[in-house]
Amino acid sequence: MAKRKLGIKSPADIAILRAGGRELARIIDILAAAARPGVSTNSLDRLARDLVRDAHGEPAFLNYRPAGARTPFPAALCVSINDEVVHGIPGERLLAEGDLVGLDLGLKYQGLFTDMAVTVAIGVVSPEARALIEVTRAALAAGIAAVRAGATTGDIGYAVAASIGKGNGYDLVRELGGHGVGYRVHEPPDIPNFGERSQGMRLPAGLVIAIEPMITIGSGAVVTANDGWTVKTKHGGLAAHFEHTVLVTAGAPEI
Repeated sequence: MAKRKLGIKSPADIAILRAGGRELARIIDILAAAARPGVSTNSLDRLARDLVRDAHGEPAFLNYRPAGARTPFPAALCVSINDEVVHGIPGERLLAEGDLVGLDLGLKYQGLFTDMAVTVAIGVVSPEARALIEVTRAALAAGIAAVRAGATTGDIGYAVAASIGKGNGYDLVRELGGHGVGYRVHEPPDIPNFGERSQGMRLPAGLVIAIEPMITIGSGAVVTANDGWTVKTKHGGLAAHFEHTVLVTAGAPEI
């Protein structure tokens, strides 16, 4: 029980998470391919539910209600478009040529949780939008590369922030970040996307975390929409979001 409280996963837990992670990655790939001009965000959510069911899992976000939320999240899939950073609620909106769309899905598989997100281009997008996708993808890779037993949450945040540089028009969303995952969809510790080396919690082997940089063109300041869930850039600029579930080991991290 002490290990469970610390969030350290057993070899049996890790085997389940590894299998669940493979299923989640497969589902996300299908959803990304299905995100095309003229497709409704509701249809993507329905597809996500069907794929999760066919994988013998459960959608982790459906009816999820963290402390402070006014209402439970009403969908399986978060679909966030253009200036929507995260937690977009699917509806009747149709995807349009040139949109940036974040797809974020949590999977409960054999009782344990994994979490993943990608941002995809709908048709032909602007060079600025394409560059934002690549910068955010690279930020996730930098954060993952900083993971090892004995490193700190600050090491991860520093790597993410350093990867985007300064003075090039990009900013980080600082109000949101990654988290522990596995026994619940959100567990300690928080994994900020900024920080100082050697600061924060030291990472033990067996910890499983979700790393998820959210990067904007222009200011990273955000507001929450009237639906109580959708987080948007305050100035209306584009945002991108990538996420992987990662196992801390004594050597290289495992996605």
